[in-house]
Amino acid sequence: MAKTYIQNMLGENERIILVTRQHGFVLFSSIIAEIVVTLIVIVAITAMTIANPLVGFGYLLALVPLAIMLRDILVWSNQQYIVTNRRVIQVSGIFSKDVVDSSLEKVNDVKMTQSFFGRLFDYGDVEILTASEMGVNLFKRIGDPVKFKTAMLNAKEKLGYEGTGTHAQRAD
Repeated sequence: MAKTYIQNMLGENERIILVTRQHGFVLFSSIIAEIVVTLIVIVAITAMTIANPLVGFGYLLALVPLAIMLRDILVWSNQQYIVTNRRVIQVSGIFSKDVVDSSLEKVNDVKMTQSFFGRLFDYGDVEILTASEMGVNLFKRIGDPVKFKTAMLNAKEKLGYEGTGTHAQRAD
């Protein structure tokens, strides 16, 4: 079986703990907007076609929001947030990939924000503050942010225990 893109990025003895993506509402809201725009274009072109049959070529305009909808689906399905036993990874991109890693050792603080609807439908923002130059990774509207945050904090806690059975003392 062929290895996936994510599996190829993992280091030796690194394992995936959790993989998530933006909540389905992000995709759903985009698709609804594009369907509405498509219907408006079709109705407008149909109304104009009654006066001039050559305007019927305007139906090709309806393909634009449908193409944008396809792009949104591909972007949503190719954006992932991953927690491993060593780092947090954000992968995005359809053809070219953009990967942002944050080592769990460098994570200083984690901020989770959920609106009323976010709590109701289980999505929210997770902001990871690190000691690196980038400083902040913001994961917007991810599904089950509590599970993501808990998995990340548990992995950070276990980081010093791996392989020894006892907590490794760090020399600072």
